[in-house]
Amino acid sequence: MSKRTTFVLAGLLIGSSMDQASAESKSGWEYPAIRGYGKVRPYPDAAARPSPDRTYKVLFDITQGAETPEKPNEGLDHVARLINTFALAGVPIERLKLVLVVHGSATPAILKDERYRNRFGNGNSNTELIQALKKAGVTLYVCGQALAEKEFEPADVNPDITVALSALSVLPLYQMDGYALIPD
Repeated sequence: MSKRTTFVLAGLLIGSSMDQASAESKSGWEYPAIRGYGKVRPYPDAAARPSPDRTYKVLFDITQGAETPEKPNEGLDHVARLINTFALAGVPIERLKLVLVVHGSATPAILKDERYRNRFGNGNSNTELIQALKKAGVTLYVCGQALAEKEFEPADVNPDITVALSALSVLPLYQMDGYALIPD
């Protein structure tokens, strides 16, 4: 590749990133903790704001598949939105104790890229989001029973996801430990 081609490509990439950032700021959407996922809009005077001094324990029950195999799962994006919403309110990420369990038609969202590609013809559009959630400290599970139902193996699962015996075990165990349940 010539230097000229490299510079042109770099310019296009930088320009498109700046265009996206500009469009986001014009629209009012922000991504204070997880970039590109879980868009939020600030409302500084809104009621029911989380306190930065509390610790929040939240359990997400993700059961719905994405609209199409090319789109990220809305339930996973919803977890990113909670993180971004609480970040807007000044809650440090260390005060968020978040757990999610994926099962039902959402199960394919947690597959490794190569397994997802074999099944759907394209890479898994959830991989980057899963990595961002893991980096933010979210505990991620997939239901082992759902894997079996969908004819997937534990070796097919993204390494950032833990295979649980069942969503039916994850959900009550965490709720008994005081986690608030958010179903999708």
